[in-house]
Amino acid sequence: MTIKSWDKRPLYLAADHGGYQLKKRLARYLKNELKIKFIDLGAKTYNEQDDYPDFIIPAAKKTVKTNGRGIFICGSGTGVCMAANKVKGMRAALAYNIESARLSRLHNNSNGLCLGGRVLSEDHAMAIVKKWLETEEFLGGKYERRNKKLEKLENKK
Repeated sequence: MTIKSWDKRPLYLAADHGGYQLKKRLARYLKNELKIKFIDLGAKTYNEQDDYPDFIIPAAKKTVKTNGRGIFICGSGTGVCMAANKVKGMRAALAYNIESARLSRLHNNSNGLCLGGRVLSEDHAMAIVKKWLETEEFLGGKYERRNKKLEKLENKK
């Protein structure tokens, strides 16, 4: 994978028990195959009783604060996406295929990628992550206008 400016930003991984196994597999993939450094923000061990906000909210805050990227995983991807997007400045996208990951970067300038550990195969998840990481360009234009409308709403809170 070609290193671009997008790839040089900090990358964080976080998951609850529903995404724990996929997070472990993605960590090996990022380190060994893509040669990308990342910071694992938990869960560090499998605990069926853990709650995704305990891992995702701090990871989303760290992602925004450092102008980084975050990959967030739970069973379906929906819970982590909802949690991450509660953090001001987070633009987390639930990606269920390669094209949704690509478009989340091009159209939405996503800085967070949400995945479902129970609904994606490891191979499919790795392909989604690779596409999201290699898609650097945000198209701007009408997409920037739409993002600004969301930022305006976010700033009213």
